[in-house]
Amino acid sequence: MKKIRVIISLVFFLSIIILYLDLSFSLQQEYSVYPLFLQFIPSFLKFISIGTIAGIGFIIVMLLTFLFGRAYCSSICPLGTFQDIATYLRMKKKRIKFLYREEHKKTRYGFLAAAVILFIFGISFGLNILDPYSNFGRIISNLLRPATIGINNSIAFALESINIYSIYPLEFKGINIAGFIFSFLFLGLILWMSIKHGRLYCNSVCPVGTLLGFISKYSLFTIKISYINCSGCGACGKVCKSSCIDTEDEILDYSRCVLCFNCFTVCPSSGLEYKFRYSRDMKTVIEPVNINKRNFLIQSAVWFTGGSLALKAQEKILVYKENKIPETREYAVSPPGSLSIENFTDHCTACHLCVAACPTQVLQPSFLEYGLLGILQPRMDYIKSFCNYDCTACTDVCPSGAILPQNGETKKLIQLGKASFIKDNCIVYSQGTDCGACAEHCPTKAVRMVLDPQVNKNAPLIDEEICVGCGACEFACPTIPYKAIYVKSNPVHLAAKLPKQEALEQPDPEEEFPF
Repeated sequence: MKKIRVIISLVFFLSIIILYLDLSFSLQQEYSVYPLFLQFIPSFLKFISIGTIAGIGFIIVMLLTFLFGRAYCSSICPLGTFQDIATYLRMKKKRIKFLYREEHKKTRYGFLAAAVILFIFGISFGLNILDPYSNFGRIISNLLRPATIGINNSIAFALESINIYSIYPLEFKGINIAGFIFSFLFLGLILWMSIKHGRLYCNSVCPVGTLLGFISKYSLFTIKISYINCSGCGACGKVCKSSCIDTEDEILDYSRCVLCFNCFTVCPSSGLEYKFRYSRDMKTVIEPVNINKRNFLIQSAVWFTGGSLALKAQEKILVYKENKIPETREYAVSPPGSLSIENFTDHCTACHLCVAACPTQVLQPSFLEYGLLGILQPRMDYIKSFCNYDCTACTDVCPSGAILPQNGETKKLIQLGKASFIKDNCIVYSQGTDCGACAEHCPTKAVRMVLDPQVNKNAPLIDEEICVGCGACEFACPTIPYKAIYVKSNPVHLAAKLPKQEALEQPDPEEEFPF
């Protein structure tokens, strides 16, 4: 049983890591649906968002739990497997004895109640911060992926020195500070909890673990202590990462059992069995009726709720006068396919798969741009980069339905925002310098250069109707410290008009060939 569990765990674990570390951007759009379909919180949010069969993964997980116990926590959740690996490596160095602990019921159900109540009131902050898949995704995206790019580039430069070009260096926009700090702190926390206390996070903090633990108390198949074969040696309790086996009273708390099957591997007398719940010879936790549970839930809820081309354009133009008028941004720019900021923040779990999949790295984890409750949810950062006109990478990989799938043609009509021009910041006016970087990089020609007789130079003119808010103009603008042209977000995405196609002059078919 344990070997099967380990194999399934590694398949999910490694496939998700490969998706986040895919430097060629070829796997994420094609294969992300397979390992992410059963991730509980993203699947639940996708079902609420679009209500199709693509979002029923969480229902399958609950059915599996009702049948077999916490199979999700055991084999499907990448954070659970990560904790198991950390515990395994620690035990290789020094043997750890896990002892039975009483259930942290108030803490456990408090986190679940807070996340659920916040979500009912339209706030997904609790799910974002506690979702195990999203936390694992942030660790890979913000910590491991930058390191992988650094290793790739080091190898590429080393090979170039001996005229081997089979590996090419990748552009890296730098580390997002908010995403890095949060991911680093969470990594330290989860390592400490797993090394010292096994699956403590899963059984005390994680809302998915608590919900599935409640269902697993009634699962049809369960681990049983065989009183005929059990010798009372206590070996099973010492290796139980969930600390849910009371060897003195011979009781197993199945709501906390994550089906690791470590107990099976050390039992010398076949004293444990995995079989149908309602057969004989079984002892499990019998909970007394808790008349204070309703009061506890209410109290806990109150407590918890209390671009490379653009860079070259910048380098060619000398800016020697700093401007003084800051951009006025009321809202962050949400990704294409998110429909609106409200829809995006309601459904995004901040797993950062879209950040990893974005080829231009314009998608970056936010800090407070969406407000405190939207911390770490990705936004379009046009200081870092811009959105390719025909790219749909982020729309193809989102597992939660926060970003809906788009094809190349529909994406070209999504207006994320509108370009806004600050005349006094533009070096055409402040320095008398010819520029035109914004118009040169605009894919729809919503920005074009028109002669301004006041300065006798070409200056930007914006056609808002065909602007898609891709940020190419803002990214290319060389002015400092503030941009002369920038994108003002549309809180609700609008539809842009198609740019006019100028007809080419047709040759006269009767005209003779000139030579």
